Amino acid sequence: MSILLWKNRPIKNLIFGLKRISGRNNQGRITRYHRGGGTKKMGRLIDYKRYIWNIFGFVHRIEYDPKRNSLIALVVYSNGIMSYILSPEGLLIGDCIFAKENIVLKPGNSTYLHKIPIGVRINSVELNENKGAQFIRAAGSYATIVSKFEDIIILKLKSGELRRVNSNCTATIGSISNFQYIYRNFRKAGFYRLKGWLPIVRGVAMNPVDHPHGGGQGKTSGGRPSVTPYGVITKGKPTRKNTSVFIIKKRKS
Repeated sequence: MSILLWKNRPIKNLIFGLKRISGRNNQGRITRYHRGGGTKKMGRLIDYKRYIWNIFGFVHRIEYDPKRNSLIALVVYSNGIMSYILSPEGLLIGDCIFAKENIVLKPGNSTYLHKIPIGVRINSVELNENKGAQFIRAAGSYATIVSKFEDIIILKLKSGELRRVNSNCTATIGSISNFQYIYRNFRKAGFYRLKGWLPIVRGVAMNPVDHPHGGGQGKTSGGRPSVTPYGVITKGKPTRKNTSVFIIKKRKS
């Protein structure tokens, strides 16, 4: 069933302005290449904590968020409060959702991990209590509860990684919407520019002063393993640093 996306403006009280950094760090130096330009974007205030408990809410509409690849849903609660949440797959306009301890296993409902049965797909999982959803927030992503201990839940991520999480952390039922994101087609170069990407120039096409691969007579292939403009190996070198004691089994290579 196709989802009817909201075509008009978002709720004014739930948006904020975003500063463009164009790939620069706090010192103004480029740390991400080929970033800059693009259309102006407004951020949406997403309710990651699901702080409105024991009050039912209705999905008023499904919206597009320019700063994320998943869709968001505008929820209107029975006490009149409105908030945005990450829209799970299968959540439809008019659905009633809850955030409480004992819930029905339905997409959009949120509760503690120890209240969710084994084998159920979940998203928007906390890593620390009352910190809000910190991972499993990208389009099409989900985790599955594989086992439970006293106060530890073991999750299997979509990458194959097994991870320990406190059982008092919260999660939302279902997988994140818009799994077709990986099949998107940009159609033309201008579409990519509107997303904030600049043209990518090969290092071998530069001068020696600009890149280690630059220079030479005619077309040369660099003469050395692929490196960044600063001489760091760039193909095949592991870059992950944040290994954790909570990871039981590493993700697939």
